[in-house]
Amino acid sequence: MADAFEGILGQPQVRDFLRASVRSDHTTHAYLFIGPAGSNKTSSAYALARALLCPDAQTSGGGLCGKCDSCARVGRKSHPDVHYLEPAGTNGWLVEQIRDIVADVPLAPIQAARKVYILDRVDLLGTAPANAFLKTLEEPPLDVVFILLGRTRDTVLPTIASRCQIVPFRHIPPTEAAGIVSQNTGASMEQARQAIEACGGSLSAAVSFLRDAGNQRLDDRRRILHMLADVDRADDWEIVRRARELVQLSKAPLDAVRVQQERELAENADFLEKSAIRQIEARNKRRLSAQTRECLDQTIHIASSWLRDVMAVRAGTPELIINTDAAPAIQAAAATADMAHLCRAMSAIEALHGMLAYNVSPETCMDMLLFEIKDGLNGTSSAN
Repeated sequence: MADAFEGILGQPQVRDFLRASVRSDHTTHAYLFIGPAGSNKTSSAYALARALLCPDAQTSGGGLCGKCDSCARVGRKSHPDVHYLEPAGTNGWLVEQIRDIVADVPLAPIQAARKVYILDRVDLLGTAPANAFLKTLEEPPLDVVFILLGRTRDTVLPTIASRCQIVPFRHIPPTEAAGIVSQNTGASMEQARQAIEACGGSLSAAVSFLRDAGNQRLDDRRRILHMLADVDRADDWEIVRRARELVQLSKAPLDAVRVQQERELAENADFLEKSAIRQIEARNKRRLSAQTRECLDQTIHIASSWLRDVMAVRAGTPELIINTDAAPAIQAAAATADMAHLCRAMSAIEALHGMLAYNVSPETCMDMLLFEIKDGLNGTSSAN
């Protein structure tokens, strides 16, 4: 019998708490997972959703069959009764978003006995959307569970936090994090650090990164680092060409997701009402959008880690290099770079993460990424 919570990496207290709650049938209607970025809150939320929806988990003390359709779909993040949502506004959640959730909650589950709503970044849930959510959060239907994710308890409105079971997640030190990823994948500590950097600090994402079938993600990472090696000498048209290549790398994983979605929808179309099909189509569209942002984010993370390595060498601390397989190019770039311009380029690149929420086109995002790095290495400014 599989265990839903074995995949919660680096958070033994969270794992034991959630496992005990399911085994004792003491789960509640609303949880608030609190912890820093990269502390595995999202993967833990899906683990709990998996345990709540698997028929075997309700009769085997928290175990999972690991083979049923429910387990498989939650594992692929494609279950129609598990809804992952994140802020759509530039500054956080929109009232309209919350009203859509509130309207959806009373609808019956499509396949499972329960529905699970995972709401990310509830620290960005302002007063107006929170007020629209309070009654539903406090008294949802018996077949609905909310799992809210936030950075710190202080940044979550007290009216929201007081209606949830708080589950704190600890910060995982870098060396321990690399050790966990290495242990779960068989990769070296060096490779584990590189994967964690590429995935923005997420351990579960880093494990998936290193386990990727056919090593496609690792190949993509190497191609990105190769593009950065001489970006300071590339002319503008070459930068544009490389940006388009980065976009293609970012979009490649979406093809498999889209095919899987179409197959699952076709398999179930004869058994679902039109309203259920529309819900699945809307969820699939949201998932593709989220997957697009995730792929673009990963590219930005890899590029920013490369630039941080250049800054580390320039600062006289080459031992801090993460992308050791690109060390010669990093050292060559650092030899002529100016630290002030590198810092400015890094700030601009970090701002790109926020711009993705504004529906900036992937092409524009990748253009800006490469031009900022080029300008940072050459000691110029794209603002001039």
